[in-house]
Amino acid sequence: MKLSFIRSDRPELTHGVQSGDISFDSAIIWSRADRPARMQVELAATEAFVNPRRLPGPVVLENSDFTGKLLVTGLPSGEDVFYRVTFTGLESDRAVSAPLIGRLRTAPMKKRDLTFVWTGDTVGQGWGINEAFGGLKGYGAMRASKPDFFINSGDCIYADGVLSSEVRLPDGSLWKNVVTEAKSKVAETLTEFRGNFAYNLLDTHYRAFAAEVPMLVQWDDHETLNNWFPGRVLDDPRYKTKSAALLAARANQAFREYQPIREFPNEPGRVYRKIAYGPLLDVFMIDMRTYRGDNTEGKEATSGSDTALLGATQLAWLKRELAGSKALWKAIASDMPLGLVVGDSYQGKSTIEAVANGDGPARGRELELAELLAYLKKNRVRNTIWLTADVHYCAAHYYDPNKAQFQDFLPFHEFVAGPIHAGSFGPNKLDNTFGPQILFQKTGSGGPAAGHQFFGEVKIAAATGELSVTLKDIAQRSLHTTRLVPG
Repeated sequence: MKLSFIRSDRPELTHGVQSGDISFDSAIIWSRADRPARMQVELAATEAFVNPRRLPGPVVLENSDFTGKLLVTGLPSGEDVFYRVTFTGLESDRAVSAPLIGRLRTAPMKKRDLTFVWTGDTVGQGWGINEAFGGLKGYGAMRASKPDFFINSGDCIYADGVLSSEVRLPDGSLWKNVVTEAKSKVAETLTEFRGNFAYNLLDTHYRAFAAEVPMLVQWDDHETLNNWFPGRVLDDPRYKTKSAALLAARANQAFREYQPIREFPNEPGRVYRKIAYGPLLDVFMIDMRTYRGDNTEGKEATSGSDTALLGATQLAWLKRELAGSKALWKAIASDMPLGLVVGDSYQGKSTIEAVANGDGPARGRELELAELLAYLKKNRVRNTIWLTADVHYCAAHYYDPNKAQFQDFLPFHEFVAGPIHAGSFGPNKLDNTFGPQILFQKTGSGGPAAGHQFFGEVKIAAATGELSVTLKDIAQRSLHTTRLVPG
């Protein structure tokens, strides 16, 4: 089915509203118009919008695909804030669009109970929006948790994932995808990457979730293409553009246009950042994609450009910010898991895609992680958890230095969630370098109809500081809970 928007005599908001990158007094507000227009945002304490605060937003033009973002400041801490977005046309009649309303909750400055959710992997392996199935109903399941915010752990889109109109399921029935022009081929042009991000916002569950829950987004590989690194040269006949670096530059622009992410004027395109969410929590969004070296066999003995994953600048930032954090808990949102071996192949060789590269002492990309973990131990940085996705199943891991090959670190937990709407598979092999132990895992195969779709829910109790992580499926069943007491 092909979708199109009918142009009316006034601007329209085509893909809903979103908020993101909240702080104790600010947030990013996002929306998109169907033509050149000026964005306007109104803020209020209630949905009635009595005496709203009005803020002029940016003019949206073709160079941003008519998307607009506005950093709003001066918000009350720890409170619900309602926002209303309109667009005013730039032509002589200056017609005004109908409004759309969203809601966000700012970070608190005092202790209060917190709830947030995370997952990854949306519209992957050919599984798109099937209206008979209920669309992207995993986002409806996460919305039911009434979270303070959402961490999207990457693979927000599958730019390399073409959708067919129909997929035959094992029981003989048909899965029927909504298909747009952008999802009919692999993304190579800026327009095609934009269309992949716009596709998710066609879904009712996704739009409702985005309008109510602030987004903290990071990217991994499928925002560009599978297992990309900056030096990769494609041998895929589907692509006319063979440079992964060029494709990634276009993907990054579309990612930033369509996601409510803050900009860094001194470092354009930057994804890694810290979100301070009050005295109980800091969130560290990292980027394992942009600064990596080539995917190699993973057995290098010393550091160097081929072993980089975070890169020197980001690694130094992460050390500094973790050591300086005053929050009780430090959640590191990682787009790839630490101890699961994720393979790749490049130029006829079996290579390594993630951190883990096989049992034994720290080698290759593991050297960056070893350096970070040793630093955290030396500087007594406690109460860290790692949250990730990527491998298309859910799991809870405990990293035990007493069972590790590299032992200079404090024990910690890693939790894996996803996919939220994609193919499911696994499990991956655990690498013993950092001593990961399986506390729980649940795998499956097939697409969303098979039921193996997962997200994670984190709760922090203000009274005790206890943190609990519950892995759930999109039927909202709790599969496993780990409870952690702060050290």
